[in-house]
Formats: sequence, C-alpha cells, structure tokens
Amino acid sequence: MCALKLDKLKNIDIIGDVHGCYDELCLLLEKLGYALDESCITSNQPALKHSDNRKIVFVGDLVDRGPKIKQVLLLAENIIKHGGGYCVLGNHEDKLCRYLKGNPVNIGPGLQTTIDQLEPISSENKKTLVAMLEGLPTHIMFDDKNLIVVHAGLQEKYHGVSSKRERVFALYGDVTGRVDDFGLPIRGHWEHDYKGKAYVVYGHTPVESATWCNKTICIDTGCVFGNKLTALRYPQMDIIEVEAGKNYFQSMK
Repeated sequence: MCALKLDKLKNIDIIGDVHGCYDELCLLLEKLGYALDESCITSNQPALKHSDNRKIVFVGDLVDRGPKIKQVLLLAENIIKHGGGYCVLGNHEDKLCRYLKGNPVNIGPGLQTTIDQLEPISSENKKTLVAMLEGLPTHIMFDDKNLIVVHAGLQEKYHGVSSKRERVFALYGDVTGRVDDFGLPIRGHWEHDYKGKAYVVYGHTPVESATWCNKTICIDTGCVFGNKLTALRYPQMDIIEVEAGKNYFQSMK
C-alpha cells in the first residue's frame, strides 16, 4: 500500500464514507448520472457506466457499521477492476485487512458488523478481498497534482510521499494522542493552516455538511449515522447529496 500518482485524470466524482450504505450509494450514483447494472457486479462486465466517461473515487471506509457491506465491497471491486474508478485506503479497510490476514485486532461493534455480513467467507473470496484491500493506495494525486484524494486528510509535505508518517496521517488524520470525554481521538485542525496549491478532499471524521476550509473539504457527512451521503463533483466543485434512509449505527456522541 503506497501513494498512487495519477497526474492527468479529471472529471471525477468523489464519494464520502459509505460504511455499508449501499442503497444510498446507488441513489447517489444515479443522481450523479451513472447507470448501474447490478446484475454485472459479480460478473466480468462493468456494472457502472457514465455517458460522459466520468470516474468514481471513494475516500475509503466502505466497510463497517452499515447494513449492506458485502454489496458495497462487490460494487467497489467491480468499479476498480473495470477501470470505472478508484478507492483510497481507509482506516476501516486497513483494520479489516489485518483481521482477514489473521493479525490480532480489537473487534469493536463496527468491525463486527462486517465480520457478521461476510461470514462465512471462502478462502478464495478472502484471498481476493485481501488482495483488493492491499492494493488500495493511501492517497491519489489527480489533475497534474492539483487534486489530492485521501481518507483522513493530508498536509502538503506528504503529497506524493510514501512513508510511515504519511500513512498514519492519511488513515487517521492529525492525531494528537488525546481523547475526548467519549473516548474518541482528539485531532488537530491541520486544514486551518493549509496553504498548499492542491485541493484536498477527504472524509474520516463526520461533519454535518461539507464545507470548504482553505482548499480542503471533508465530505464524510455521516450517512451511516442517519445524515447524508455526499459527493464532490470535480472540477465543477458541485456538492451532490442524498439523505440517509435511516440511522443504521448509534454514534458514540
């Protein structure tokens, strides 16, 4: 897993943390102008097409918490396989990958929903899923390095860099080592001081509404917690959203 540099690609739709909210994802794709053929998801045919040849980019955290994690994974796998888009590595995918490989992990209620929905998983399917997860980059550079897509944000000094520090920042954000009254990590606000030339689009920490701060924007609007699933259309910079069908997972706050 490393940084992936794609210098030319434009005309993409960046989708925030899905967390197994497959129905909302399908509605959002339709709203973005994509044609989805669900019968192709598990075949050798592309399940997703766009008349303007636009591409999808997921900011990670496809898994955990939500009701249809397997369907989301299968669709993402199809999209990536057939060149319809990309996905960066989220901390939830990273943890799932470690679990599938037999490494010790703390299984919280979020990961447990994924385990329950994937089990029983054959050794062949497990191998395929691990290969997909291990192939996800920590961040992607688009449009001649004018756009960075990453899971939890990324300071300019890490753009295009593959290192341990870049990986931690990309997956977890500006960690401080402190926790709040709910036991959740307190993160610094790197975006307040961001002066980089590239736009940075990320997710990870749910916000009520996607709002620009300097040239950065968080598009995780907490669909799995009953809020919205959000996409940023680039380079148009349009925000496209659908409402969550329900609150699927109780937030700790």
